[in-house]
Amino acid sequence: MKGWLRADGRKGIRNTVVVAYLVECAHFVASRIVEGFPEDDVQLIGFPGCFPNEYAARMMERLCTHPNVGAVLFVSLGCESFDKVRASDAVSASGRPVRTLVIQKAGGTKSTVELGRDWVRDALGRVAGVEQVDMDPSELIVGTVCGGSDGTSGISGNPAAGKAFDLLVQAGAACIFEETGELIGCQHIMAERAVTPELGQLLIESVEKAERYYATLGYGSFAAGNAAGGLSTIEEKSLGAYVKSGDSPISGILKPGDVPPRGGLYLMDVVPDGEVRFGFPNISDNAEIVEMIASGAHLTLFVTGRGSVVGSAISPVIKICANPDTYRALADDMDVNAGDIIEGLRSIEEVGTEIRDLVLAVASGRLTRSEELGHREFILTYKTFEPIGPACLPA
Repeated sequence: MKGWLRADGRKGIRNTVVVAYLVECAHFVASRIVEGFPEDDVQLIGFPGCFPNEYAARMMERLCTHPNVGAVLFVSLGCESFDKVRASDAVSASGRPVRTLVIQKAGGTKSTVELGRDWVRDALGRVAGVEQVDMDPSELIVGTVCGGSDGTSGISGNPAAGKAFDLLVQAGAACIFEETGELIGCQHIMAERAVTPELGQLLIESVEKAERYYATLGYGSFAAGNAAGGLSTIEEKSLGAYVKSGDSPISGILKPGDVPPRGGLYLMDVVPDGEVRFGFPNISDNAEIVEMIASGAHLTLFVTGRGSVVGSAISPVIKICANPDTYRALADDMDVNAGDIIEGLRSIEEVGTEIRDLVLAVASGRLTRSEELGHREFILTYKTFEPIGPACLPA
């Protein structure tokens, strides 16, 4: 396995040039810049908000210095509140080529697009010279999310993903599962797996925080599609979501943007701290994937029963289909048919091993189905978090 070596010693499995808009008003111009490179690994991300938010600023810095990213072009309108100097300085300090274009100073849409494409063209040549070196599975960070869950998710796709996590953790990789809002009722079971009693208590508190948050909103992380797919309660959905964590000891808790310090299994707490201010914690599955990437995930396992066709910018998404009927309907979008477990064709262990092997293949350059189809979904919204304490990451 080979990786692109970055100045901080981390290694990427992709060598992407990112074009990032810093307000919705710059979205169109940034997208037109990217459209000029249909055959190249040039990807669009951005933050739509005009008003400042420390979470969004931190996320953008983590994303643009992700090991899969080789160079960054920021596109600013010019009057938004996003601190473009801070973002540019963070990328420059990481050793990556970076430039900021301000539409109001560059002469408008046409001239900014032309300047942006010129810069990206040069950046592609520069990132092509980044050194590739040997990379061990222990250097991988892998995330997992589930979306479009149904009655099959908790008995095929999620436990198979959990088995793959166990194999990856055994190889020294860092694996991150989420989300606390879909683990309600499982907190005491999780706490028993914590590497310290203090961490176990924090695991309980993180889920209880999510429960209070959703109670304030008046609804939980349970969609109409979940019920139509055979799930009856949030507790039933939680049990299915929980099993994608596997059986390894839980080494710590992260919040979006926190990078695992070493191999092991980590829970990501995605529910904002403090009073409910910004509505639903994650308005789509891709918001969770983005948070995984901000915490260093080289790729993400996405388990679905009802079916989902999304991918992601920056880090590849491996689609694991839990329902055999859904797989047959959406085979072109799926990487793994965990529905074989439902039909008695393969065991959880066999599918888990397939997922582990596919992770290593994708890390070695194989494209996922969503990459082949051109899926590069991205979303970044407002949130607020307090820093994690030392008990979250026991030595």
